[in-house]
Amino acid sequence: MTNRQSIYYWKCDRPSAFFALSNRENILGESALKTLLRPILTKHFGSNDIVLRSGNGQGNHVTFIAEHNSVQRFIRLEDGPEGDDFMEIEARVLTEIKNLGVPAPHVFSADATRSSVPFAYQILEYLPYPDLNKLNKKGTLNFPVIAEKIGQYVAVWQKIQFSGFGPFDPTALRSTDKLVGLHATYRDYFLLNWSRHLHFLVLKNFLTPSESEDIQKLVETYSPYLDEAEGCLVHKDLALWNMLGELEEIKAFIDWDDTISGDATDDLSLLACFHSGQIVSRAIEGYKKVSQLPEHFLIRFWLHLLRNMIVKAVIRVGANYFERQSDFFLIGSGATGATLKTFTYQRIKTACLGLQRKKQISDL
Repeated sequence: MTNRQSIYYWKCDRPSAFFALSNRENILGESALKTLLRPILTKHFGSNDIVLRSGNGQGNHVTFIAEHNSVQRFIRLEDGPEGDDFMEIEARVLTEIKNLGVPAPHVFSADATRSSVPFAYQILEYLPYPDLNKLNKKGTLNFPVIAEKIGQYVAVWQKIQFSGFGPFDPTALRSTDKLVGLHATYRDYFLLNWSRHLHFLVLKNFLTPSESEDIQKLVETYSPYLDEAEGCLVHKDLALWNMLGELEEIKAFIDWDDTISGDATDDLSLLACFHSGQIVSRAIEGYKKVSQLPEHFLIRFWLHLLRNMIVKAVIRVGANYFERQSDFFLIGSGATGATLKTFTYQRIKTACLGLQRKKQISDL
């Protein structure tokens, strides 16, 4: 059992960084995992007449689809060497956002204790919809309409607020039945592993030493905007592949395994890690239909875009994403890993210029 006290972002800060991201091999083979799952699923369905097949997940977790009498469930497993227990946190968050009307899968069961099996697991409602990234790559997604709805839902789930910042404390959830951030201040969380991330990018020749130094100075200049009294719910991996739906409709926000207590601009800035100013502006318009923009919105937006892009650069360099082709989920149709590398670098530079008031969101 562990918590994420030392983690800014799981994919690049976990002790076995890039586990599950590059040519993943399960600690246990698929056959062994299925064998261990069957007693759990038999209890869930009340029958051992279960068909279990791969869920074809593309994220951190092993996934399966279990079926009994035409009833399907989506199964997610966390079998990493750290013994991470954030699946219980995620299950609680899914329940809370559903209570606010945010579309999300129903959680039937979640257990991260590893008391009966050597992995954490969730049994979730199976939703037979594609992720929106697949529709977008096909050119069929009505993205402006979807973007506005994303902004509206972000404003809704930000109504959930917490004490503490950063990843949530599983021990506190079990003992007090409350979600509590692991860090006393938001500044502490935001700057966690900051120098290490930049050093990694210099070491890998993605940034020059002078570029890294300039970025650090820029963030230090605007760090007073990180002083916040209370955190709100942040998805922290808000991307089209973490939404299920149809051409103009979001049916579920999924994969909350990086969720934190954080800043109200963070999720909107995450959209800017991937998309144009036109799309981000539509999301902001949607947000404003539900809630006023946070104070000092633009400065905080650019700060968080910069922080998020540095993290994404670490992941993309560390997991060799820049060597992939257009069939990789993160790369657009007809693009290459080299295209993604250029985009990543330019988006970091744009965030820096935004903080210096030399760029607008429309310039993205």
